[in-house]
Amino acid sequence: MTRSGAGFSRRAFLRAGAALGAMAAIAPSRTGRAHTPEPFVPTRTLTLTSGETELHLLGPDKPATRVYAYDGQPLRLLRMPRGTRLEATYVNGLDEGSSLHFHGIRMPNEYDGVPPLTQPLVGPGERFVHRLPLDDPGTYFFHPHCDETGQSGRGLVGTLIVEDERDPPFDLDEVLCLKDWRLDDDGSFLELTEPSGASKAGTFGQTRRVNGVPQLELTAPAGGDVRLRILNVDASRVMGIGVEGAKAWLIAVDGHALDPILLDDLPDGIWRMGPAQRIDVHLRMPTDGAPVRVGDYAAADIYYFASLAASGPAKAHPGQGPLALPRAELPFPDLDSAEFHSFTLQQATDQAVKQLGLPPDDPLSKALVASFCVGATTYWSIGQVSWATGNRLGLPPPLAVMNEGRSYRIQIKNETRFSHPMHLHGHAFAVLSSSKGRLPQHFADTVLVQPNEAVEIGFVAAQGDWVFHCHILEHMETGMMGWFRVI
Repeated sequence: MTRSGAGFSRRAFLRAGAALGAMAAIAPSRTGRAHTPEPFVPTRTLTLTSGETELHLLGPDKPATRVYAYDGQPLRLLRMPRGTRLEATYVNGLDEGSSLHFHGIRMPNEYDGVPPLTQPLVGPGERFVHRLPLDDPGTYFFHPHCDETGQSGRGLVGTLIVEDERDPPFDLDEVLCLKDWRLDDDGSFLELTEPSGASKAGTFGQTRRVNGVPQLELTAPAGGDVRLRILNVDASRVMGIGVEGAKAWLIAVDGHALDPILLDDLPDGIWRMGPAQRIDVHLRMPTDGAPVRVGDYAAADIYYFASLAASGPAKAHPGQGPLALPRAELPFPDLDSAEFHSFTLQQATDQAVKQLGLPPDDPLSKALVASFCVGATTYWSIGQVSWATGNRLGLPPPLAVMNEGRSYRIQIKNETRFSHPMHLHGHAFAVLSSSKGRLPQHFADTVLVQPNEAVEIGFVAAQGDWVFHCHILEHMETGMMGWFRVI
């Protein structure tokens, strides 16, 4: 099932509309136009093979857990320079079908990794070639897009750092992957999904880990500048990230730079992030050598997942503020001409279950079922339309049909009692507003929509069939997923 040989679009410069904070007035835009092909010449090739390995999640003296990983390396980490043309071959070493999705990367639609919309399911022992232009610097990750609750729940997740030579120097640059693991006392996995969780906030794990260990103990110079790249790769948990003992600024969201925001100036002094969201934090170590703690303050019991100790003579920063990253070079929608759509996140109803766009004997419907990428039952919907689950074999109609290169404004209204981190494939959108006034304007690929909140986003549409879904994995797999067709 290898697909290769396709080109990627020429990146053109389009004049943006009004700038938002750190958003550039003129930025390059990937439009996906077929009439301007550019040969894809890989500058980096690699193979990622999924399989099993052991990880001592319960402790070095406790039973090991058989986890899923890429290349036998739990939470695999890749670093590549901005501008890389990556040819990544995914080899499925599992005994079940899978796929590979590079989350947050703007790419040609055929490499998006979503069976059956963009490619066939990759069966055991089979492979698929992805060709990706890595033009957007920042913190990204990769994971399957089939049976995510089962495969990502067992650890099949990796981090992709696209490095930017224009970044300011930091004394320490650390990646922190946060995940709950659902483990029994013998190290084996508990059931990764339960109806009581899937129909509510999600099925939570009870073994909280960062990079596979309970806590990271880091060292940095007194007065030094630390960059923490924090990823929520959990299936369900919404976190509230905060820092004690040091000044800290939010400098990027989902990999994309924004004007630095002092964490203490945010509501409750924390940044709320759902599954799949990432933030970059600039932390300045105290000059007196006092310790620093970083934690999740949204939990009933604060989870401190990192501590930093100062070492060496203090570095002075007289009058110096945060180290800002280069501005995000992304297409900004023309809000005056943008087409408006509104979608409501809801519990599923009989109406949602009946609204299927294609009959069961349609080839795409058959491919959906054959891919095994469907959940067991339906609990959720977007605009009264639910993704196929169980024995409902049809594929829902697209939530909207859009035109390539046109600007769109999307209102996401949450009428449920639970938060939903909503992710749009293939785009970096501008977060324009929140009805609760809690969100700064920034670029992202996933936005957390809280109960009784309406969030508005905007983007310039790129050609392809792009899924739009909640990244609480059980919500996605039980109905809260749709798709946009851009022609």
